[in-house]
Amino acid sequence: METTQGGPFAITPSPKIHRLCTLSLAAASLSLVPGISNAAAQAAPAGARLTFTKTLKGSTPEYKSLSIDAAGRATYDSHKLGDPSNSRDLQISAATTAQIFSLASSLHNFHSLELNTHHKVANLGLKTFTYEDGTETNKVQFNFSENRTAQQLVDLFENISNVEERIADLEYDMKYDHLDLPQALRQIQQGMDDHLFAETGLMVPTLEKISNDPRFMHLAQSRAQEIIERIHQGK
Repeated sequence: METTQGGPFAITPSPKIHRLCTLSLAAASLSLVPGISNAAAQAAPAGARLTFTKTLKGSTPEYKSLSIDAAGRATYDSHKLGDPSNSRDLQISAATTAQIFSLASSLHNFHSLELNTHHKVANLGLKTFTYEDGTETNKVQFNFSENRTAQQLVDLFENISNVEERIADLEYDMKYDHLDLPQALRQIQQGMDDHLFAETGLMVPTLEKISNDPRFMHLAQSRAQEIIERIHQGK
């Protein structure tokens, strides 16, 4: 059951772009990865930090970055290339933090690592993993990797970013487009069905605002409440 809740996010107004849930479904298998436990997070050095970035011109967003330390303290940023940073802080659960650091450890914290496939594939975005701990900094960049562990780590970071993007959509609609809220919430329900999210508890504060505010349509309020209950039930 997820109970992690993020703080309020300041959303910079921008033209509304409906984000499509097109990221990989492979993250649904993360819970089955052997050897991932809270012990992995405890074993990570206190000063360690992992950062994932992805840049793909023409996508929404074109740039995203998620950085997390061994205690689960994280920073997420996403924006269109050329626009200013729009970073916000969040707290990742101990279980997900353990998954992230365990997967990175399996990749030797990216030390002298080659991940890019040698096969010809489409441009799926330049991805970068960075591990930092004191004076140690390891970095690897790739477009697509056939390494299963690396793909699982990409999916986990992507699925957390999916949650943050949905929060941004909801916050925008709450300010500027109340009529779109039911559809935005339906997309969240579909994303949960397709296992496209990690750390769904981060959405709860925003969902509670929708559920409790009579200014919003009853359909939006009821869908928000349904999602909250589903998150608390771990479904």
